[in-house]
Amino acid sequence: MRHSTVALLCLGHLATDLSQGALPALLPFLIAEYGLTYAAAGVIVFATNIASSVVQPLFGHLADRHPSPWLLPSGIVLAGAGLAASGFVPSYACILPAVMVSGIGVAAFHPQGARIVNQVSGNQKAMAMSFFGVGGTLGFALGPGLITAAVLAWGLAGTAVLALPAGIMAAVLAWHLQTALPEGAAGGAGRPADTPTGARDAWGPFSRLTAAVIGRAILFFGLNTFIPLYWINVLGQSKAVAATALTVFALAGVAGNLLGGRLSDRFGPTRIAAWGFCAMVPLMPILLTVKSVPVALVLLTLIGFALSASYSPMIILGQAYLPNHVGLSAGVTLGLSITLGGVATPFLGRIADAYGLWTTLAVLACLPLPSTVLALTLSRPALHSSTPA
Repeated sequence: MRHSTVALLCLGHLATDLSQGALPALLPFLIAEYGLTYAAAGVIVFATNIASSVVQPLFGHLADRHPSPWLLPSGIVLAGAGLAASGFVPSYACILPAVMVSGIGVAAFHPQGARIVNQVSGNQKAMAMSFFGVGGTLGFALGPGLITAAVLAWGLAGTAVLALPAGIMAAVLAWHLQTALPEGAAGGAGRPADTPTGARDAWGPFSRLTAAVIGRAILFFGLNTFIPLYWINVLGQSKAVAATALTVFALAGVAGNLLGGRLSDRFGPTRIAAWGFCAMVPLMPILLTVKSVPVALVLLTLIGFALSASYSPMIILGQAYLPNHVGLSAGVTLGLSITLGGVATPFLGRIADAYGLWTTLAVLACLPLPSTVLALTLSRPALHSSTPA
């Protein structure tokens, strides 16, 4: 594994997803500022995710056919600048194009980043991908606290703080790509170096994997969007406490991501992906039954851990199922499928408007079961005999 490259890509992922993590915590402030309904707030998340989902597979295809490492720093800049601009626009309608720019930046970064991680990770692909994933998870973890502190201190203009880490990390990563990245990692075909010539893509298992990832993504974005509102309006907590709950959820995901990657290299990605989904089946309904904030926080921690344990195994499985389209695979499993989770947020918002936040979380609680069934059908990738089941 080329540790320096993986580490910088991890930090680049952090800087990119810092904005994605900040957006849900920003929603209560936007609701208060513009008098938005829950559905209208969900449209903001929808806008950034639909922008990302439309173009992310195209960026993945580009990464396979015409590797473009410059997309990494460019994506980081767009992701940070778009959300930073959302605090300076004059109306709700202007927020939507700003967050869409952020979504396009996210779309540009992920497929190329995952492709390079795959190429420089050697025989530790799941572990390297888990480190890459941890960067994104840390971005989601730090984003709520950062944006809440900044907006409480400076009003909506505090969103400008997101431009600073994006600019710094983009510059550092651009320098590394220019001076230190091995030629084979920045260019060449989309197939990893250890994939046999003539290896065939397994589209059937990849399709089932994609469906499972979509279920996971809807749950992830639903929780990220509505947990702060649930903590405030159902559990009666302050905005600061709600942001803390979201941060705890994301930090638990860091631990789950790292352990999931390590266990995946040892026991196989199919087993670990299925375990992560199975663990969530009872946890979500239990969360809805408790009124104690400390107990709810413990359950939220366990949910974040289990949800993220399947992250790197599923990305590695996708790349193994499509060895000739590694970038496209990442564009779907790390991009399109995940951003489709954000596309579901306006519909969840309508449920919240009509029936309340508890009902919205009850709908989310149903998602782990079909994803578990799909995960249990996933077969061992036939292309890599060294990959455990």
